Amino acid sequence: MGYSLGLYRFSDGELADFDMDLVRAVLSPVAAVPEGVIDGATEYWIRATDGSEAEVSVSGGEINVIRPQVGDVWKIIIELADRLRAAVLLPDGRLLCRKEMRGHLPEGMEHDAVLVAEVTLAAFERAAGPFTHPLT
Repeated sequence: MGYSLGLYRFSDGELADFDMDLVRAVLSPVAAVPEGVIDGATEYWIRATDGSEAEVSVSGGEINVIRPQVGDVWKIIIELADRLRAAVLLPDGRLLCRKEMRGHLPEGMEHDAVLVAEVTLAAFERAAGPFTHPLT
Protein backbone atom coordinates (compact mmCIF):
# COMPACT_ATOMS: atom_id res chain seq x y z
CA MET A 1 0.00 0.00 0.00
CA GLY A 2 1.36 3.42 -0.92
CA TYR A 3 1.46 6.42 1.35
CA SER A 4 1.06 10.04 0.32
CA LEU A 5 1.93 13.12 2.29
CA GLY A 6 0.53 16.62 1.90
CA LEU A 7 2.43 19.85 2.56
CA TYR A 8 0.51 23.13 2.67
CA ARG A 9 1.34 26.81 2.91
CA PHE A 10 -1.06 29.20 4.59
CA SER A 11 -1.07 32.96 4.91
CA ASP A 12 -3.73 34.73 6.97
CA GLY A 13 -5.88 31.60 7.04
CA GLU A 14 -5.81 31.05 3.28
CA LEU A 15 -3.86 28.68 1.08
CA ALA A 16 -0.88 30.58 -0.41
CA ASP A 17 1.59 29.72 -3.16
CA PHE A 18 4.95 28.19 -2.34
CA ASP A 19 8.20 29.92 -3.31
CA MET A 20 9.08 27.86 -6.39
CA ASP A 21 12.70 29.06 -6.36
CA LEU A 22 13.08 27.52 -2.90
CA VAL A 23 11.28 24.33 -4.02
CA ARG A 24 13.72 24.04 -6.92
CA ALA A 25 16.72 24.76 -4.67
CA VAL A 26 15.80 21.77 -2.48
CA LEU A 27 14.52 19.33 -5.11
CA SER A 28 16.59 19.98 -8.25
CA PRO A 29 19.83 18.51 -6.81
CA VAL A 30 17.99 15.24 -6.01
CA ALA A 31 15.80 15.05 -9.11
CA ALA A 32 16.05 11.67 -10.84
CA VAL A 33 14.54 13.19 -14.00
CA PRO A 34 14.19 16.84 -15.06
CA GLU A 35 11.34 18.84 -13.60
CA GLY A 36 8.16 18.73 -15.68
CA VAL A 37 4.73 20.36 -15.72
CA ILE A 38 1.58 18.23 -15.92
CA ASP A 39 -1.90 19.77 -15.70
CA GLY A 40 -0.48 22.96 -14.20
CA ALA A 41 1.47 21.18 -11.44
CA THR A 42 5.25 21.10 -11.32
CA GLU A 43 6.30 17.46 -11.06
CA TYR A 44 9.50 15.98 -9.64
CA TRP A 45 10.73 12.44 -9.23
CA ILE A 46 13.36 12.62 -6.51
CA ARG A 47 15.97 10.09 -5.41
CA ALA A 48 18.08 10.18 -2.24
CA THR A 49 21.67 8.96 -2.14
CA ASP A 50 20.51 5.64 -0.65
CA GLY A 51 18.28 5.06 -3.70
CA SER A 52 14.93 5.72 -2.00
CA GLU A 53 12.53 7.73 -4.16
CA ALA A 54 9.29 9.72 -4.16
CA GLU A 55 7.14 11.59 -6.63
CA VAL A 56 6.51 15.23 -5.73
CA SER A 57 3.80 17.42 -7.25
CA VAL A 58 3.69 21.17 -6.52
CA SER A 59 0.59 23.20 -7.32
CA GLY A 60 0.09 26.60 -5.72
CA GLY A 61 0.04 26.16 -1.95
CA GLU A 62 -0.08 22.38 -1.99
CA ILE A 63 2.66 19.79 -2.38
CA ASN A 64 1.76 16.13 -2.72
CA VAL A 65 4.48 13.61 -1.96
CA ILE A 66 3.43 10.34 -3.51
CA ARG A 67 4.71 6.92 -2.47
CA PRO A 68 7.81 8.01 -0.55
CA GLN A 69 9.94 4.92 -0.07
CA VAL A 70 11.60 3.90 3.15
CA GLY A 71 14.95 5.64 3.46
CA ASP A 72 16.71 8.96 3.18
CA VAL A 73 14.12 10.43 0.80
CA TRP A 74 12.18 11.29 3.98
CA LYS A 75 15.02 13.58 5.07
CA ILE A 76 14.60 15.51 1.80
CA ILE A 77 10.83 15.75 2.22
CA ILE A 78 11.09 17.01 5.78
CA GLU A 79 13.84 19.47 4.82
CA LEU A 80 11.54 20.78 2.09
CA ALA A 81 8.68 21.18 4.56
CA ASP A 82 10.84 23.00 7.09
CA ARG A 83 12.56 25.34 4.62
CA LEU A 84 9.22 26.25 3.03
CA ARG A 85 7.62 26.77 6.45
CA ALA A 86 4.98 24.30 5.26
CA ALA A 87 2.33 22.59 7.36
CA VAL A 88 2.52 18.80 7.07
CA LEU A 89 -0.83 16.98 7.10
CA LEU A 90 -0.52 14.06 9.52
CA PRO A 91 -2.40 10.78 9.05
CA ASP A 92 -4.86 11.71 11.82
CA GLY A 93 -5.80 15.01 10.12
CA ARG A 94 -3.79 17.34 12.34
CA LEU A 95 -1.12 19.64 10.97
CA LEU A 96 2.54 19.65 11.99
CA CYS A 97 4.05 23.10 11.57
CA ARG A 98 6.36 25.70 13.05
CA LYS A 99 5.00 27.67 16.01
CA GLU A 100 5.32 30.90 14.04
CA MET A 101 2.68 29.64 11.58
CA ARG A 102 -0.09 29.36 14.18
CA GLY A 103 -1.64 32.72 13.25
CA HIS A 104 -1.64 31.83 9.56
CA LEU A 105 -3.56 28.56 9.85
CA PRO A 106 -7.23 28.44 8.80
CA GLU A 107 -9.71 29.10 11.59
CA GLY A 108 -10.14 26.10 13.85
CA MET A 109 -7.02 24.29 12.66
CA GLU A 110 -4.65 26.14 14.97
CA HIS A 111 -6.13 24.43 18.05
CA ASP A 112 -5.36 20.90 16.85
CA ALA A 113 -2.04 21.65 15.17
CA VAL A 114 1.20 20.16 16.47
CA LEU A 115 3.41 23.23 16.81
CA VAL A 116 7.18 22.83 16.89
CA ALA A 117 10.23 25.11 16.80
CA GLU A 118 11.30 23.48 13.53
CA VAL A 119 9.95 20.65 11.41
CA THR A 120 12.39 17.78 11.75
CA LEU A 121 12.19 14.08 11.00
CA ALA A 122 12.08 13.35 14.74
CA ALA A 123 9.22 15.85 15.26
CA PHE A 124 7.34 14.31 12.33
CA GLU A 125 7.79 10.77 13.66
CA ARG A 126 6.63 11.80 17.17
CA ALA A 127 3.58 13.62 15.82
CA ALA A 128 2.62 11.02 13.21
CA GLY A 129 2.72 8.16 15.70
CA PRO A 130 2.90 4.50 14.79
CA PHE A 131 1.43 4.74 11.25
CA THR A 132 4.85 4.24 9.72
CA HIS A 133 8.48 4.68 10.44
CA PRO A 134 9.98 6.32 7.35
CA LEU A 135 13.53 5.10 7.92
CA THR A 136 12.87 1.42 8.62
